[in-house]
Amino acid sequence: MLHIRALAHRMAPTSRQVLAVAIAASLVSILSACGSSKPKPAPLEDLTPSKTVSLVWEHRVDSVDLPSSLVVTNDAVVASSSDGDIDAFAPRTGAKKWTADVHANLAAAVGSDGRFAAAVTTSNELVVLDNGKEVWRERQPGRVATAPFVAGERVFVQAVDRSIRAYDALDGRWLWTYQRAGGEALALAVPGVLTSYRDTLLVGQGSRLVGLDPVKGAARFELNLGTPRGSNEVERLADLIGPPARVGDDVCVRAFQLSVGCVNASTGVLKWTRPQAGTKPVAANDQIVVGADSADRVSAWKASSGDILWRVDRFTHRGLSGMVVWGDLVAMADMDGYLHLLALDDGRTVGRFSLDAPLVVAPIVKDGLLFAQTRRGTVYALRSN
Repeated sequence: MLHIRALAHRMAPTSRQVLAVAIAASLVSILSACGSSKPKPAPLEDLTPSKTVSLVWEHRVDSVDLPSSLVVTNDAVVASSSDGDIDAFAPRTGAKKWTADVHANLAAAVGSDGRFAAAVTTSNELVVLDNGKEVWRERQPGRVATAPFVAGERVFVQAVDRSIRAYDALDGRWLWTYQRAGGEALALAVPGVLTSYRDTLLVGQGSRLVGLDPVKGAARFELNLGTPRGSNEVERLADLIGPPARVGDDVCVRAFQLSVGCVNASTGVLKWTRPQAGTKPVAANDQIVVGADSADRVSAWKASSGDILWRVDRFTHRGLSGMVVWGDLVAMADMDGYLHLLALDDGRTVGRFSLDAPLVVAPIVKDGLLFAQTRRGTVYALRSN
C-alpha cells in the first residue's frame, strides 16, 4: 500500500489561493489499488556483511514529525526539530557551532548556506537566522512544505501552490515572485524541487523542471519529465519530488508516481526519462541513478542513457527512505530504522547499520561521511569501513 502523509491542494483559477483537500485515502485506493490490509514487509535477509559502518558522532536535536531537510555545507551540518529548534554542528567533529529556537512549530525546515539558515513555521512565517541569530521574519501568503533554499545572500521560498518568492537574506527585502501560468489544479504538500545549478535556480512546477534567473525570476528553460495519465486530477498528480540528485551538469529527479529522469542543466536539454511509480527522491553519481518504486522495489539505471542496470525486490514494503550514493555503495533506510548498504555495481546487500528510528529525509554524503537525521531527532555522522 502506498502511504502518503501529505495532503493534496487545489488552486482556485482566479485567486490562486490554496485549499486543503484531505484525499490521502483516495490516493491510496486510486494509485495503489490495494486491499484493506497493509502488505507484509519483506523479512530482513540473512547477511554476512562485507562492509561495516562506524559512528563518527551523533547529536540529538529533538523529534521530527515533518518532512525535514538536513543541510550539509563545507562548514556546518544544520538540522531542525518540529518544535522550532535549529542547531548547527561542525561536520568532522560534531562540535556545536550554534543553536537557535524560533519559538514556533515548523512546517518546512531547514535551508542554509552555512551562514544563513531559514525555516517556515506552521503559521506561515519565514524566519531567517544569521549564524544562529534571528535577523528577520516575513509572513508568507500560503502554506509551505519545501524547505527554503539559501544561496548568494538570497532566500527562496516555494509555496504549496508552486509559487516562488525571493528575498534578500540580509534585510528580508522582497525581490520577486514567479508562478508558472496554466499550472495543474492539484499540488502535493510534500518537499519539492528547489535548488541551484551554477547561476540558475531550479524549481519544480508540476512534472516540469524550470530554470529561473535568480536575480529577476525570469524563466530560462522548462523541461517536462512526463505527461501524467488518469481519469481525474488525483490520478494525474505528478509534482517533482525533492531533493534532486545533481552530478556535474546533470540533475536527476523523480516525478511523483510517474517517472525518473535526468536533464542537462547547462544546456536545458532532457537526457532521458523512464517510467517508475515512486514517491521518494532518487540518488545518482556519474555512472548510475537509483531509486525505489512505491512498493520499494529498487532499480538502477545507467546515468548516461537510462538503460536498466539492475533491479532488486528484497525490500518490498519496508518503507524505504530516499537514497544516496556513498562511494561504491547505495545507502538507504527502512521504516524499522535499519540503514541498508547495497553494492553499487549489482545491488547485492553488503552491510546493515541500526539507527534509532526511521529517517526523515534521504541521507547526505559529504567528504566521505554520511549524514542522516531520524524521526527522534538524532543526527548521525557515519564512516564506511
